[in-house]
Amino acid sequence: MQGELGQKSHRAVSDAALDRLLPPETQLPSELHAAMRYACLSPGKRLRPAFVLGSCEAVGCDVSRAHDAAAAVEMVHCFSLIHDDLPALDDDDLRRGIPTVHKAFGEAVAILAGDALFALAFETVARYEPATLARDLVLELTRATGSEGLVAGEALDILVEGRPVDLDTVRWIHERKTGALIAASCAMGGLIGNASPPTVDALRSFGMAIGLAFQVQDDILNETSTPEQLGKAAGSDRARGKATYPGLFGLERARDFATELHQRALAILDEIGHCASLRGLARESVVRSA
Repeated sequence: MQGELGQKSHRAVSDAALDRLLPPETQLPSELHAAMRYACLSPGKRLRPAFVLGSCEAVGCDVSRAHDAAAAVEMVHCFSLIHDDLPALDDDDLRRGIPTVHKAFGEAVAILAGDALFALAFETVARYEPATLARDLVLELTRATGSEGLVAGEALDILVEGRPVDLDTVRWIHERKTGALIAASCAMGGLIGNASPPTVDALRSFGMAIGLAFQVQDDILNETSTPEQLGKAAGSDRARGKATYPGLFGLERARDFATELHQRALAILDEIGHCASLRGLARESVVRSA
């Protein structure tokens, strides 16, 4: 696949890879596999896979080599959404405009579907060759998702609900629950493209900056949008006492901070070179209404 990756093309590429890698519903246990496919193939932005593909393209590699890694990142993201929506955490009924997995399949199947997606994601990247690349991809994804990454961010997000928080705490949470996986997505695309270590580091830094910008915008939209626009509950962050940028700064300062992070991310891309796809994805992350 050559040329700049548009929004429709990166979503189509990711969906095709997911459809190929996810177990078919006809395979036992069929309800588990149906729940996995429901979570991953429901309407969504596929933004994290797009960052894998865009970063691979930015370093001059044929992005077809990154298709499986892109799908793996989306599996991890969907695992986190399934578990985040559970009654024990955020207890949400809607995700991407349709019933959450635990509402559609029951709580037990939802938990197991998330577990299975997490495992399949790592199995997928572990198949890459050479073995050194597979190792590097596994390490990148592990660091982004474990007790120092996404899971840690989600844990503190829950633990500080309803408590006063400062900027350092909000940033710590969002660097991990959102920034870490987007940063890893960018780094993984660079690794697959055999980029130099400084370039991989730059892509990771870009991903962290734009990941934080994405989260700030997500916080803003939760305050200002309707459930129909978001495809999920609106106003829930304030109701639950979540640690958010608008809650800390107010809406206008939060918008300014998102713009600052966006500009910081673009400045990093200037150091890398041909990154038209990543620039478009950066804009899509910040200038959005859902």
